Amino acid sequence: MTILKLNCDLAEGADCEAEVMPFIDQANIACGAHAGSAALMQSTAELAREHGVSIGAHPGYPDRDHFGRVTMAASTEQIREWVAAQVEQLAAFAKVDYVKPHGALYHDMCQRPEVLAAIREAISGRPLMGPAQEAFDWPEAFADRRYLDDGTLVPRGESGAVLAADEVLAQARQLAETGTVTTNTGKHLALSAQTLCVHGDNPSGVSVIRAIREMLSHE
Repeated sequence: MTILKLNCDLAEGADCEAEVMPFIDQANIACGAHAGSAALMQSTAELAREHGVSIGAHPGYPDRDHFGRVTMAASTEQIREWVAAQVEQLAAFAKVDYVKPHGALYHDMCQRPEVLAAIREAISGRPLMGPAQEAFDWPEAFADRRYLDDGTLVPRGESGAVLAADEVLAQARQLAETGTVTTNTGKHLALSAQTLCVHGDNPSGVSVIRAIREMLSHE
């Protein structure tokens, strides 16, 4: 069985921080651009410290209308400045152990080498979390999202893209036990992940975080 950390995207306004913090290893804290606020950043970082949870910055495109899920037209220098400013804003409240970009910025760093280079420059040598099929310091897989055969995620607007609670637990177990997920076509896709993500704005995923923790700890 693969030993997996459990991470969750937090401080985005879903008000699930107290519910999930006792059961996760890594907290990806939104930095006030795509969602959240300085006060929510600070309170989430304090809660993470109370529970011994590693703190990561979760920077995104500064586009609250689309929750950072739409690519913004920007130069690589602008992206570098956005990411650096967001990471340092969180660093004012806590030691930032790693960085995981959010939404469209996460996908853009995988598809555009110049965006990845800008992000790496912005985060000053901190470990970077990203998809397990790519070369990242913290390779992750998603417990609550459906995968396509090429290892990317089914777009959120399509049916079945976000998994129901029972599917979340089943996918987490499959990842831990076999290092694979079952794609939307039924194919078994290998993912060499070190950490498993549940999105904090997905109520179905949040509802089974304790069960995922118990399953990972038991195994």
